[in-house]
Amino acid sequence: MELVVTRDGEAYRARWGEQQWRCAVGRGGFTATKREGDGATPVGRWPFRRLLYRADRLAEPQTALSAAAIAADDGWCDAPGDPAYNQPVRLPYPASHEVMQRSDGLYDLVVVLGYNDDPVVAGLGSAIFLHVAQDDYRGTEGCVALAKADLLRVLAEAEPGDAVRVVDGDPS
Repeated sequence: MELVVTRDGEAYRARWGEQQWRCAVGRGGFTATKREGDGATPVGRWPFRRLLYRADRLAEPQTALSAAAIAADDGWCDAPGDPAYNQPVRLPYPASHEVMQRSDGLYDLVVVLGYNDDPVVAGLGSAIFLHVAQDDYRGTEGCVALAKADLLRVLAEAEPGDAVRVVDGDPS
């Protein structure tokens, strides 16, 4: 199955089977030419790789996806010139990186998406995830984000091989 993400006027929508919800995407909207730091969500189909979750905040979600708890020293490298670019790293890490154990709850649930990972190409974007949205659905750094309850629903039905499909235009 696919979580199909489209623009709906000034807002963004995500459709999962018959269910449809509001979602957040990159503050730069959609792009077919993703670059590191542009704040845009890449157009295309990005498979669910695995689930990362905050075991100190919630029980392991019901899902058929491979799941792992996020540790305090988990990071994700976003430095295009680093050999670990767009890969998980252990903190402290000398190059630019994201901290996976965030205080704001946005990474309480993180589905790692198969964007720019096979192979990784420096500068084409990193840390493109499906994660928890802010209450006001403000733009992300390039990820797709859902309300926690909606993301838990996706996870409960998700299977390996499912994906996010970001469509700029008619989704049919």
